[in-house]
Amino acid sequence: MNTPRTPSALRPRLPSPLQVVEDQRFTRHGVRLLLKRDDLIHEAIPGNKWRKLTPNLDAAAGRPVLTFGGAYSNHLRAVAAAGRLLGFGTIGVVRGDELASRPLNESLARCAADGMRLHFVDRTTYRAKEDPRVLAEILRTVTAEGQGGPGPEDVFVIPEGGSNALAVHGCAELGRELRGRADVAAVACGTGGTLAGLAAGLAAGLGPGGSRALGIPVLKGGFLGAEVQRLQEAAFDARAGDWHLVDRFHCGGYARTTPELDAFAADFEQRHALPVERHYVAKLLYGLATLTEEGTFPPGTRLAAVITGRPPPPDDVIV
Repeated sequence: MNTPRTPSALRPRLPSPLQVVEDQRFTRHGVRLLLKRDDLIHEAIPGNKWRKLTPNLDAAAGRPVLTFGGAYSNHLRAVAAAGRLLGFGTIGVVRGDELASRPLNESLARCAADGMRLHFVDRTTYRAKEDPRVLAEILRTVTAEGQGGPGPEDVFVIPEGGSNALAVHGCAELGRELRGRADVAAVACGTGGTLAGLAAGLAAGLGPGGSRALGIPVLKGGFLGAEVQRLQEAAFDARAGDWHLVDRFHCGGYARTTPELDAFAADFEQRHALPVERHYVAKLLYGLATLTEEGTFPPGTRLAAVITGRPPPPDDVIV
């Protein structure tokens, strides 16, 4: 049996590049826009997925990994790709048991092609997945389906989106890479783990007036502030760093866009030859442009936007 490789064996591009962007929408207000290109860390496991997964996979130590996501989850795809590249088993628990009888969409098909075993659950069960009894039942069911594979106690569980205390520590390195190079570092937020680590890494070793972190939630609901604080308390036993959220740019919720957002993203792509992922990155950049226009950032601000991922290639379809 081959010993699974470590994440470092995949040769990530770290620290990720920090690029200056000349964009009149920012420069006319005296704001210097920087792009933190975490999308370039690794071809198959880009951006915050790498930073979140690396410490979790180190802890898994080659055991099969079970995790959760929706039908178009970038997190599921990243875990499946890591399993293929590093040689460990992966199980994806997918929200929506009605999907089990349908052809796989391109995202889930890619997960399956990378060796991930997909297990579909109803939405009520999915919402309760963090209940220890529900999780235990999912593990029993999934491992029984494995026909002689590992038992429930042998499976390493990573939460939806990859955000846990380990992931927060991994994302703190992002903040350390930006420390002293940006006055404000901004990131689009889904589950809050990247912002929790970013803020802590920015703050480490800095006194008052140091860098601050800004989160742009891509889901509506207003729940994320409490979740970011919970993650920081789990990782550091206290709130860490100077961070806040601006909950105005989710465009109606996850995976939703508006004609205005699509037009902005297309224009940004044309201006800067940068493919803009729509569900996270476009909302981040649009939000920062709007806030700059409103005078949120004083002249002279170095504003770093963390590019956490890139759009899938147009031919990324598996039949």
